[in-house]
Amino acid sequence: MSIEFKKIDYTYSVNTPFQFVALKQIDLNIEMNKVTAIIGATGSGKSTLVQHLNGLILPTSGQLIVNDFVINANVKVRNLKSLRKNVGLVFQFPEYQLFEESIIKDIAFGPKNFGVPEDEANKIAKASLKLVGLDESYLEKSPLDLSGGQKRRVAIAGILAMEPDVLVLDEPTAGLDPQGAKQMMELFKKLNTVHNKTVLLVTHDMEHVYNYCDNVVVMKKGEVFLNSSVNTFFENTTYLDELNILAPNIIRLKNMLKNHNIDVSGCDDIHSICDKIVKELK
Repeated sequence: MSIEFKKIDYTYSVNTPFQFVALKQIDLNIEMNKVTAIIGATGSGKSTLVQHLNGLILPTSGQLIVNDFVINANVKVRNLKSLRKNVGLVFQFPEYQLFEESIIKDIAFGPKNFGVPEDEANKIAKASLKLVGLDESYLEKSPLDLSGGQKRRVAIAGILAMEPDVLVLDEPTAGLDPQGAKQMMELFKKLNTVHNKTVLLVTHDMEHVYNYCDNVVVMKKGEVFLNSSVNTFFENTTYLDELNILAPNIIRLKNMLKNHNIDVSGCDDIHSICDKIVKELK
């Protein structure tokens, strides 16, 4: 199983005055069963890149491989519905995806659309709702009665109900308060570690990248600037300066301590850093 972009180009509004090249010769392998962050400045091609993964948009040129699905430019995609079951795409404001009169109907809609009988679809809906941290008391409520964070959880439950192997999330914590964002990120990490989902996360939040992701893909002007582990990325201050990225708090703390001749290399959290400082002071 793999996700591989081979020389992918994508151009919006071809042969019109509004033609715009969004992706240029993308060669990229995304590691399965990991949490991968997709980062970059606004307009760098992040959202365009991930929308290819379930066939929402198709490449202008090149080839995309998603598990057993092969998508070639200018070739009609067969069994696109099956691809979209395999790759769940959650938009920046997934609560806009809610349209049914009750939550159970909304979550069960996807499985029923794939031919699952109503009773079984409802069982899947209940399990998916539990997975995102909401109990069955929400099932008969209207989505309109929920808070923003609860709506987002229900929308994600609707994607999970289709049991995708790959979960793609475009700015999933946008508009959430810090506690809600933390809970959401912990949910995605759990889906990866406990339920073996491959998670791709489009984000601007470097704290989330550092604390929850394994790998990072950096997009710049429609091209892949870098594909590396999170640790390698944040260890290289040249990349951060070139991309005008503010490092996570813990990285900045480690650099400050290093400038004061306190070596905290190998410490990845605040507790281990504090222990190291105490030992240095002694």
